[in-house]
Amino acid sequence: MEIEKVDGAGATTLLVSGEIDLHASPALRGALQKCAAAKAPCVLLDFSKVTYIDSSGLATLIEYVRESSGFKGKFGLFGLQKKVQTIFDLVRLNELFVIGESEAAVLAALRGK
Repeated sequence: MEIEKVDGAGATTLLVSGEIDLHASPALRGALQKCAAAKAPCVLLDFSKVTYIDSSGLATLIEYVRESSGFKGKFGLFGLQKKVQTIFDLVRLNELFVIGESEAAVLAALRGK
């Protein structure tokens, strides 16, 4: 798994690629913890190049949502491949996270909250 951080207008975007599993989750956790430490007001994950996510990866995302709620941080994901989207749907995390097809769609949804 690889992570590239891009700071843009109004959001920090993490471009994630590869598989997010037990071995890769700590790297994602570290990147998200840096965002939380900086109290990033809005964090987006670009999942367009993520091919798989397991329960440890999902737990990492949930941890960030809990951690960022203390400073009212906003969080969203976009570009999920169908296989990855199905995982989020099956465990109903599509109800917890703002998920969209594009960065613009997620930003618009987060601004509406």
